Amino acid sequence: MVPLERALALAEENGLDLVEVSPNQNPPVCKLLDYGRFKFVQAKKAKEARRTQARNEQREVQLTPRIGEHDIEAKIKTVRGLLTDGAKVKVAVKFRGREITHPDLAVKVLRRVAEAVAAEAKLERPPMMEARSLSIILSPAGAQPVGAATGGTGEDAQN
Repeated sequence: MVPLERALALAEENGLDLVEVSPNQNPPVCKLLDYGRFKFVQAKKAKEARRTQARNEQREVQLTPRIGEHDIEAKIKTVRGLLTDGAKVKVAVKFRGREITHPDLAVKVLRRVAEAVAAEAKLERPPMMEARSLSIILSPAGAQPVGAATGGTGEDAQN
């Protein structure tokens, strides 16, 4: 244990700072170090930790119940790209006007998308109604068969 005056004198001699490391100890623990360098190293470690941290990203692709053949193929391609980038994808079928009276058309569109990307994705959430849209959430790569979990029954779920 070094007295405070002696510790401050040592820090002054060496051109360093006296930094309190553990204030709750009895007596408090201090270190002689370059405080600017210490803060720089801490910031660098924090930045590296943020970079390696997994991002929880969710993207959305919107469709309509009466979508054309080529348009749905383009949307499926977009969904595949987002999944390979590691993002979760929310596929939503938006209803306009009286289309909402035919949710079965939206389920067919969602099933088609889910089956098309079955190799790259797993179904995280089955079709769910939210306001004027019906949506599913797909997450990258999994073991669960997508077609069986899209809300169909019997033969439709297996095809």
